[in-house]
Amino acid sequence: MPNLTAKISASLTAWFSRNARNLPWRRTRDPYAIWISEIMLQQTQVKTVIPYWERWTQHFPTIASLATADEQHVLKRWEGLGYYTRARNLQKAARIICEKHSAKFPRAFDDILALPGIGRYTAGAIASIAYGDPTPILDGNVIRVLSRQFAIEGDPKSSANQTRLWDLSTQLVTASNSPSALNQGLMELGATICTPREPQCPACPIRRTCEAFRLNRVTDLPQISDRKKPRQRRFIAYIFRHGNSVLVRKRSSGVVNGNLWEFPNFEILRGKAAAEKSRFSSLHLRPFATIKHTITNNRITLTAKTAHLNGEAATIATDLAAEWRTISELEKLPFSSAHSKLRALLRSSSH
Repeated sequence: MPNLTAKISASLTAWFSRNARNLPWRRTRDPYAIWISEIMLQQTQVKTVIPYWERWTQHFPTIASLATADEQHVLKRWEGLGYYTRARNLQKAARIICEKHSAKFPRAFDDILALPGIGRYTAGAIASIAYGDPTPILDGNVIRVLSRQFAIEGDPKSSANQTRLWDLSTQLVTASNSPSALNQGLMELGATICTPREPQCPACPIRRTCEAFRLNRVTDLPQISDRKKPRQRRFIAYIFRHGNSVLVRKRSSGVVNGNLWEFPNFEILRGKAAAEKSRFSSLHLRPFATIKHTITNNRITLTAKTAHLNGEAATIATDLAAEWRTISELEKLPFSSAHSKLRALLRSSSH
């Protein structure tokens, strides 16, 4: 095995040096910039992350600038990326770094791992890429590459397979003369060549050592368990207008999308649909838009209606725990993805 892992490691490192995509966070060894990229790339495509990363590093060029920023400003810079806990954890971690590490990103792996929002994979990625440490990584792309390379049977998320996969990743990065290139090569291969569907095996630099390729079982591995059936959910949102103002509310801090803004909305639950639909039936509601989006396993349909309010404006604002803001003010507030789409439609319809 040592000779095999050394061979695979050398092939991947050489391949990455020739084929690495030119991504902005690969032009630096600044651990702060690399940290931001790794957090943004969680559950998000590279092409989506690039402009966010560039704007973020302009607005918050240092750990100290992130730590001292207003949370609403931080959430606004994250608007549209989703999974907003990531942004809140970035700021929590930045404040810890300022308090415990003199505003310098920690050097020790255990100190990196102790930061909010950073798990073993992310800590390993930062330590290897920024500092050249031989720390292993294991994300979805790496799991797929290793499961095929070594023909690993069974659920890759099982305890036994997780132990084996981490061990293989450790062997590969330890055998490499460039831990940074090796780990990035593993990720790059999974993202561009060893893909879930239609993998480009002829272009793979390690196909000659790949057991799945030899056994003609590439598309069989990894053996990921069936995903849960999507849950269909319906919401109704209200775009209430009063003069040049619109009614919006800020979500509580302890809920999903906490501290983000939204238009008043309610989930239409079985047995309560009629009650929700009739709640504001006297306000001459008109159809505004329908937004469909997905959050993890939830397939959400958000139907928005609109109405102009006059004498009822103050009462309804109080009833909904909401406040009146001008349309131009809405642009400065961080909205969740679906509601930011409604905001854009509102802006365009107001011109």
